[in-house]
Amino acid sequence: MREEISSGGIVIFGNAILLLKKYNGDWVLPKGRVEPGETIEDAATREVMEETRVKAEIITYLGYIKYKFRSMKEEHRLIRKTVHWYLMKAKNMNAVPQRSEGFVDVKFVHIDRAKTLLKYRDEKKIIDRAVRAIKGESD
Repeated sequence: MREEISSGGIVIFGNAILLLKKYNGDWVLPKGRVEPGETIEDAATREVMEETRVKAEIITYLGYIKYKFRSMKEEHRLIRKTVHWYLMKAKNMNAVPQRSEGFVDVKFVHIDRAKTLLKYRDEKKIIDRAVRAIKGESD
């Protein structure tokens, strides 16, 4: 089984969270692989910028999630993935989806609505954690 480390951001602007829409209609949070020699913090800000063209600064670390999936590119090989998440603040709401990675839309969605759009349960949990961090609550 291959191990993969990724990093991403829950990017806020006011009371909205940045979401990406994939070609298949799924809404997701921006994230991607940590490159060799790169910190998880640098990977998070880079991935947000690459996938959305949004410049964001890290506010705090929210923790990580782990899951397994089968790679479509590697003959259904099982991959164990760890994704580190950061609460981030955008400088503006100008966003453009990275079409070469299969994203067809990107937008800031009100915090209350963001969870209803997201496809994956783990990403919904990270949004809950981000909301608690914004409110100054602990887990």
